[in-house]
Amino acid sequence: MTNDDTPIAYTALPKGTRVLTADGAEIGTVEYVLQDSTIDLFDGIAVKTSAGLRFVDADLVGRITTGAVQTSLTSDDAAALPKPQGTEVLDADPEEFEGNGLSAWWGRMFMREQWMRRKE
Repeated sequence: MTNDDTPIAYTALPKGTRVLTADGAEIGTVEYVLQDSTIDLFDGIAVKTSAGLRFVDADLVGRITTGAVQTSLTSDDAAALPKPQGTEVLDADPEEFEGNGLSAWWGRMFMREQWMRRKE
């Protein structure tokens, strides 16, 4: 095992780390990690590719090491990766819908309760 094979957590994944397909072909490099540290949620990574910024869902991310992110993608899958969607920045607010009131119940039932629009 070389130094580049040392496993790391997604929270330690630096910008510029290589992102690879399942067979080892390079897709691009990590631009940023999509996460919510308050609820320990890893959503995926934004990858800088020759075609622009692309999104790799957390379910497609395999092993993360100091040298690379291994995905379960084929080369064809990698070529068809979507762009990150939306321009809004979201913050987690897990306490937004706590309590017994009607609006709290409504929020728990019909909204993704841990994501709220960031107030600028």
